[in-house]
Amino acid sequence: MGLRKKNARNPPVLSHEFMVQNHADMVSCVGMFFVLGLMFEGTAEMSIVFLTLQHGVVVPAEELPSGSRTLYHYGVKDLATVFFYMLVAIIIHATVQEYILDKISKRLQLTKGKQNKLNEAGQLSVFYIVSGIWGMAILTSENCLSDPTLLWKVHPHNMMTFQMKFFYISQLAYWFHSFPELYFQKVRKQDIPGQLIYIGLHLFHIGGAYLLYLNHLGLLLLMLHYSVELLSNICSLFYFGDERYQKGLSLWPVVFICGRLVTLIVSVVTVGLHLAGSHARSANALSGNVNVLAAKIAVLSSSCSIQVYITWTLTTVWLQRWLEDASLQSSGRKRRSRSRKGTENGVENPNKMDSPPKKKEKAQ
Repeated sequence: MGLRKKNARNPPVLSHEFMVQNHADMVSCVGMFFVLGLMFEGTAEMSIVFLTLQHGVVVPAEELPSGSRTLYHYGVKDLATVFFYMLVAIIIHATVQEYILDKISKRLQLTKGKQNKLNEAGQLSVFYIVSGIWGMAILTSENCLSDPTLLWKVHPHNMMTFQMKFFYISQLAYWFHSFPELYFQKVRKQDIPGQLIYIGLHLFHIGGAYLLYLNHLGLLLLMLHYSVELLSNICSLFYFGDERYQKGLSLWPVVFICGRLVTLIVSVVTVGLHLAGSHARSANALSGNVNVLAAKIAVLSSSCSIQVYITWTLTTVWLQRWLEDASLQSSGRKRRSRSRKGTENGVENPNKMDSPPKKKEKAQ
């Protein structure tokens, strides 16, 4: 793992183990090339494309009540920005793994399977906490919580603020960084398909909200989704720390289902009712106006599909845990019954062992 103390036995250069141990250092070197490019006039323009947000437009004061400001739309150059911040996400991932999660796993002395689950839950918990605080700050600063109509009435509809675009760029960068992390974290082959589906669904919905300029609605739905996922991962962390907290895990499925229902309600109300209120024939989804039948069906179907998939995944995982707990309880009962029989036999055995001396006395 990168940023770690090297072992006494150094693996061969460019081998699998070498890449896993030193990937954060190599990614840091790649990121430094873009930063050092700002120092030279010939490469500064190219480096700026990777480091800063692009496609900004200065909107005059006549069009905005708050005065003139720089707003942003999306474009091809955003791919370069997402790539750079994907490198930053890999470095942060390795830092959290090294200085927090590895120390916790060593103290708990977990098995390899539980250690992998602890690492995954810990990384996602840190990401959900940071994203939740950041997202709520954006919703508060843009008055989305005090005025919910901004979820579907934002002007101009094909622009976004700096903090909103930077949030979506960071979200896309994080979930894109999860693909190489499957290699760096040595994920088992049987677990890779499920991980790819999980990552792909997040990228699909975050990218869809970003491209259709459903920024505020997508941000609110992400906050609901991340809050439920955060509770799930925190429960898992407590369970790995002490299995006595297993009873507390029975609470979060209720919160999980409630969160999915709230997400569906917000999606249907916002997209299905309010966006369907005005039937403009000149609507064009490419320009940011999603008031077209195809876009509404796509948004609603995608929102419903991810809720169904996540709920189904929860149900299967919960059934597996329930079956495992039931099998453990049944095996424990069998051991207790055998131990009770053993004690009963133990009481009878001394009486049987006392019989030989009696025979000897009779013999005498």
